[in-house]
Amino acid sequence: MSDAQSPAARLVALGLTLPPVAAPVASYVPALRDGDLVLTSGQLPFVDGRLAVTGKVGTGEGLVDPETAQRLAATCALNAIAAAASVLGSVDDIARVVKVTGFVASDPSFTGQPGVVNGASDLLGEVFGGQHARSAVGVAVLPLDSPVEVEIVVRVRS
Repeated sequence: MSDAQSPAARLVALGLTLPPVAAPVASYVPALRDGDLVLTSGQLPFVDGRLAVTGKVGTGEGLVDPETAQRLAATCALNAIAAAASVLGSVDDIARVVKVTGFVASDPSFTGQPGVVNGASDLLGEVFGGQHARSAVGVAVLPLDSPVEVEIVVRVRS
């Protein structure tokens, strides 16, 4: 892979930088390497150490709209990339994204979880190319009242 096509170069081209890895809020590590895979813990959409938006995703008064939630999912994915890179030393040591799991704190009437998690999938596709397996799950509540949470599994470049 040439430098122009490396994940680090793609991040730069997108105007993105990897954020500091969020400190765990319980008994876990942000990412763990197992052989040629790195698994991340669920990443929240922290920016500068805080959640800019909280609440349930849906349409209507007092809810996080799906478009905002989709952008938050992309932020989660960027945080997951940072967590994976932190155990490898470089984002360029990530060969591909294998699996994405997105959790969406959903209003009971909301069924657009796949569209929200597209925010994470689209960003990961822009940075690493290729396709990945994915789950998009609606849940009642997430830690710290986050609207979304994303975890990824990546394969390490050999």
